[in-house]
Amino acid sequence: MSFERIGIRPAQILLPAPGVKPETWACIACDQYTSEPDYWQKAFAAVGNAPSAIRLILPEYNLKNSETLIPQIHRAMTDYLAQGLLIPAVDPGFVLCERTIGSGTRLGLVCAVDLEQYSFEKGSLPLIRPTEQTITDRLPPRLKIRRGAPVELTHIMILIDDPERTVLEPLQAAKTTLSKVYDFDLMMGGGHLAGWAVDSAAMLERVDRSLNALMDTKGEHPLLLAVGDGNHSLATAKAYWNEIRENLSDTEREHHPARFALCEIVNIHDEALLFEPIHRIVTGTSRTAIMADWLQYAAKNGMSLQRAGKGHPFTVVSADGEGTVVVKNPEGAIPCETIQRFLDSFLSRHPEAGIDFIHGEKSLRALAEKPGTVGFLLPEIDKHTFFEDVKKLGVLPRKTFSMGEADEKRFYMEAKKI
Repeated sequence: MSFERIGIRPAQILLPAPGVKPETWACIACDQYTSEPDYWQKAFAAVGNAPSAIRLILPEYNLKNSETLIPQIHRAMTDYLAQGLLIPAVDPGFVLCERTIGSGTRLGLVCAVDLEQYSFEKGSLPLIRPTEQTITDRLPPRLKIRRGAPVELTHIMILIDDPERTVLEPLQAAKTTLSKVYDFDLMMGGGHLAGWAVDSAAMLERVDRSLNALMDTKGEHPLLLAVGDGNHSLATAKAYWNEIRENLSDTEREHHPARFALCEIVNIHDEALLFEPIHRIVTGTSRTAIMADWLQYAAKNGMSLQRAGKGHPFTVVSADGEGTVVVKNPEGAIPCETIQRFLDSFLSRHPEAGIDFIHGEKSLRALAEKPGTVGFLLPEIDKHTFFEDVKKLGVLPRKTFSMGEADEKRFYMEAKKI
């Protein structure tokens, strides 16, 4: 088999031991509900004292307490391994997973990706690429978690462009021949999750053959694996690998577990995979003030703001109501770039204001009802042009898109030693 060529590997995948309830083990990605701490408080209450992945991650709403929480996370990881609460379930292999959400059943393959074949450096053309701008200032707190952590859990989702459905879908068709490793309802309305071990020689050969064949269709400098979610988590894994690799021998580098990062591969053509724009919310200002500033900024930079017509459309939401704004002659290649350039300028000139990035229209509308808060709803994204947009632009602006609503994001279930 030639997995080395396609940037993925079968891995020893850890799952909660029999007797650990998966319903309280699995929890939502750490970068969700950052402006809604009530969600996390309810999740912790639902878990109670049960073993849970929620104790092995740092929800980003609570980054301010990272110095206290990171040692607790490391201790919990060590304890779970020592107590046999987190054990090898696939060794080596993949996990085929089905996530049932409002839009249908999304199919994925949990595997390890080779960080030697991934880079977030500007202008690089590796096999595995980020799709959004990587903000290096966001890596240090994540690196603190990864340093000294015996295991990693993943909310990284990596996309393949497989319109003929040659890689994942044949595995789903054969799932009755596979061993089921979990099947349960996710907490907090997250839907349903089921998984099967893909670990026989024949099945591993099938994955290897189909991914190699897919890569052969991608031409020179192929973009085979595009990071769809968890961009900064994968960048953190890469930064950590770069830290330790220089002190390893060539043989150690070949097989060191930190060289490989756990992720889930998803076909962008999966009908249940919905691309949602990530919306913006600005605090510490008023709708009147920010709209007046936007008008001046637009005029200064060769643009104009209209209520209709061609251009980049946005819906501005606040307690005062909402309205549509179309930016004529936009300076950005896509709407996200246009709005972010303005907001970056506004925030640089108004230090009293702040910004957050919101997954889901419902969440944004609720937050925008608060005084001194203005929300910006971005237009829908066409996922079928996604790979071409990434190739054309290099990377998309930060926080351009989200794959589904907040409660449809990946839940932490599998783990891998690092």
